[in-house]
Amino acid sequence: MARVKDPNKEPGRLKQIWQVLRMTVRHDPSVTWLLIGGFLAPVVVAVGVGLIVNRDQPVFLILWIVLGVFSGVLVALIILGRRAERAAYAQIEGQPGAVGAVLQNGLRRSWMTSEMPIAVAPKSQDAVYRAVGRGGIVLIGEGPRSRTQRMLEDERRKHARMIPNVPITFVYVGPDAESTKLYGIQKELRKLKRALRGQEIQTVNNRLESLGKTRGLLPIPKGIDPMRARAQRGR
Repeated sequence: MARVKDPNKEPGRLKQIWQVLRMTVRHDPSVTWLLIGGFLAPVVVAVGVGLIVNRDQPVFLILWIVLGVFSGVLVALIILGRRAERAAYAQIEGQPGAVGAVLQNGLRRSWMTSEMPIAVAPKSQDAVYRAVGRGGIVLIGEGPRSRTQRMLEDERRKHARMIPNVPITFVYVGPDAESTKLYGIQKELRKLKRALRGQEIQTVNNRLESLGKTRGLLPIPKGIDPMRARAQRGR
């Protein structure tokens, strides 16, 4: 009796890599040459070193080649992972709720965030998100800066009244040339100087939660999980 494939079963590791590669190449064709270069560079270096050090010892020369191949595969996978993440973000960029998807899936545990915004403009769907972590409080505006700046200032005043001694930073994510791209949110947060530690982050976040629930919540855009960067089924 033939086995029926489970549609909910996770694809194998090689199939996942193939899906990620196809998705990434579709959005970033230049990645093919980067992957080839990333693979060949360690192989060439390993072969060169092997010929210099162990030219008359075939066994050791083979080991150098194997080392180069494994190193090349590792470098290629690292490049693919980073480019796939950017490609995944590019697919949801500009959609309402995209920042929430990044905050939910893309930040380390040292930051406490919510996929839902803390403030939303009903007509334009511009939104403000919050992240609390080592850099203090970060308010992230999603939408054109001309519209989100006032929303961020309003939220700054509310937060400053609740937590007066914690620094508050703005990050703008939108269509403006000077705005941060989705894939750059993590980098912006890493730039911040440490203002909170361990339990202080939890304490500040718990206190801010008392500001109340948000009205007009935005859904996370449907599509690719930026962290797993798997291609959508059915494409």
